[in-house]
This record gives sequence, C-alpha cells and structure tokens, in this order.
Amino acid sequence: MSLTIRSVEATLVLVPMRRPLGTSAARVTAAPLLLLDLHTEEGVTGRAYSFCYLESAGHASLPLVREVHEALAGTPADPASARAVLEARFKLLGVRGLVAAVVSLVDTACWDALALAAGLPLARLLGAPLRPIPAYNSNGLGLIEASAAADEAQELVAEGFRAVKLRLGRAPEDDLAAVRAVRAAVGPDVEVMADYNQALSLPDALVRCRLLDDEGLSWIEEPVRHDDYAANAQLTAALRTPVQIGENFAGPRAMALALAHDASDLVMPDLDRIGGVTGWRDAAALANARGVPLSSHLFPEVSVHLLAATPTAHWLEYVDWAAPILREPLRIADGHATPPDRPGNGLDWDPEAVARYRVG
Repeated sequence: MSLTIRSVEATLVLVPMRRPLGTSAARVTAAPLLLLDLHTEEGVTGRAYSFCYLESAGHASLPLVREVHEALAGTPADPASARAVLEARFKLLGVRGLVAAVVSLVDTACWDALALAAGLPLARLLGAPLRPIPAYNSNGLGLIEASAAADEAQELVAEGFRAVKLRLGRAPEDDLAAVRAVRAAVGPDVEVMADYNQALSLPDALVRCRLLDDEGLSWIEEPVRHDDYAANAQLTAALRTPVQIGENFAGPRAMALALAHDASDLVMPDLDRIGGVTGWRDAAALANARGVPLSSHLFPEVSVHLLAATPTAHWLEYVDWAAPILREPLRIADGHATPPDRPGNGLDWDPEAVARYRVG
C-alpha cells in the first residue's frame, strides 16, 4: 500500500522522570520529548519521538518541523524519498545537530506508517521475528554516594531486570566504592555497566579505568571524548573490560570510521543520531560485517524492534521516560523486552497525558 504525506506535526512535552538522570555532564529531572505525527492521506499516522536533553532544544526543533511539513506535504511517505527531499531542503543549513534529529524522526515515522499500513509490527516488516531482547535498567543510578547507589540498584533489579547501568565521574575512590557497593548489592548474576559520559582525558581514563578492570563490569562506556577514536582505540587495547561507544555516532559513516580505528569493543547507536530506522539498518550491517555486538541507546520502544532485526544484537537500554505519555508502554518480563505483537513501532500517544505535559 502506497502512502502520501498529508501533514507533519510536532508537540513538545516535558515529562517528569521517576528517577532523575544524573551524569558527569548534567542532571536531568524531566524529559523534554518532541513527539512527531506524520499524517497520510490514507488515514495512517506514523509516530516517533526525540529526547531533546534540553527543553530549549525542543522549542528550537518545532520551527524545523514546520519546514518539514512544507517540504513533504503531498509527497510519498517513503523513508528514502522523504530523506532525499529533506536533505535538499536543509542542504545550506546542513543536516546535522537538531536538523539531523528531525530528519531521523521523519524516517522513523515513515517506517511506522509503512508497518501500520502493512498490518505488521515493525520488526516483522524488517523481516525479523518478535524475539525477546535482554534489557538493562538505565533509570537512575546517577552520581550518588555508594550506599545510596547500592540501595537503588536493588530497587532497579526488583523491577524485573538482570542488568543495571551506573554513571561514573566522582573522585576515583568514590567511583570505585560505588561500583563495589552496587556489585555487592546485586550479586554475581546481575550485570553492571558503567558510563563516564565522556568525563575523562586519556591519561586520566587509563588510570581510572584500570582501577575498575577487575570489578566485573560488563563495559565502560564513553570514558573519553566520543569522537577521539585514537584515544578510544588506545583504551580498548589497554583494558580487559570492554569499551562501549556509539550513542554519539552522527550517522553510519561515523560508526564506520570508529570501527576502522578499532575504537571500541562494543557499539550502541542512538536512533535519532544514527539516522532513524534507515540509519540503524546500515549501522547493524556494519556491526555484523565486523562481528561487533550492537546495543541500543534510549528509545526502547522502537529500538526493541530494531534489535530484533540486528544480527549482532546485544542489549536494549531501557528507560521509562516516555511511558507516561504512551497508551501501552513497553513491558519487561524476565529481564527481557519483546516487540509488541501489534502493527507499527509500538508508539501510541495518550492524548490526556500529552495535553497535561505539553509545553510547546
């Protein structure tokens, strides 16, 4: 079934977080989400959302979506066609940053519309079964002191998970204490990931990550600047603990460059930054060619479909930030998430909740 775009609309909501996100870079207590609705002449609406980090970034994106509407109204709801039109529209400005995120939103919404029109879950449209994907709880575990982190880790595991992620960036001895407290609290059967959010210089990272090398971490994420592939490659070679990067890959080309530099043991592209569903598929092919395990960054509702179709699928990063504005939030069972057996990518807004949290 061919679809024609009638309109593209966006709504900005600010959703309170059940557990604040506390990193070495910032503390976030409410999630600014840009909700995109791609309406077609055939009555099918494709949906996607972006986590904007800053409310101001969401407000800045709204005029870009109006540009998208003007460019796409009356054109096919085809991901490749839509991307070509938008890349031409934004060529002088450049398809990067907020523009790239908006283009990715459109790509994801087009794929959702196609899956809805076909009456298939997105994973099945991509040729994959609705298989369970291991999920780690990435809510909370910010820069809190060791005993509080231990208590919170137990609470997160009790929500049905077998893995949690701890943010690092305290003094070295405090990071080590937090890692050991969390590991002792959850026991040997629960995996623990750690994320520095690019907090360290290479010399500091070599010292501090070696301190953690015998602590049983599943990975150390973004210890240094994400695009310093030489530094990341040096860390990858020096550490026994796997190095994880990827949430900041600006499209598949950036990921290909990182892989060529052996800049990490693992990769975790972000749906918005990698280029939507289309960019993810390209990234998954790159990871498969190199045999590199691929996890997701945020957007668990859509990412679970994409991981189901990813040959080297590793972990789903689970956050519940969008759950309050969804009719049917993603469910976790026995430490896994499974793509829901209904048409589309699983996103369906709760209109009352959207009205309650709307800010733009």
